[in-house]
Amino acid sequence: MSAFEVLFICTGNRHRSPVAERLLAAALPEHRFRVGSAGTDARPARLDAVTRAIIAELGGSTGEFTARRLESAHVERADLVLGLERCHREAAVRLFPVALRRCFTLREFVRLTDGTTARTPHEAVRMAASRRGEAVPAPEERDGIADPVGAPPDVHRARALEVREAVLALAGVLAP
Repeated sequence: MSAFEVLFICTGNRHRSPVAERLLAAALPEHRFRVGSAGTDARPARLDAVTRAIIAELGGSTGEFTARRLESAHVERADLVLGLERCHREAAVRLFPVALRRCFTLREFVRLTDGTTARTPHEAVRMAASRRGEAVPAPEERDGIADPVGAPPDVHRARALEVREAVLALAGVLAP
């Protein structure tokens, strides 16, 4: 059986999505999951010192990383696509429309799977997709995590803590 693949998307693939990628990878069994990230407007670059320090502090790997631009093949290959804001989820769906039922924002997926007892990650994705049509729409700011680009380190850390909270809930759903 192949590993379940999770893809996180943000804008530059320099802060939020790498934090989510590295923290989820640390929380899940490596042999059962592959975790990656990409950016809708990313250019190849390494993690900056602030992001690297925050990832290390929160228990993620700071090993090799290069930001990459989101491509349709990334969305096609992923079993679960999680944008950090709605515009990222929408970008993934525009690139590969048939992936709609497995594209969410990170917080939206956590909200839609709250209280579920999915036995497999694939079942969790199906449950979230079915609940999306039944749930009362949430305000955009509730489902997104703001971009800290250009902000001081304390704001980067605050956004990373928001990511960590959602990622830990996500890990509990994917690998209970």
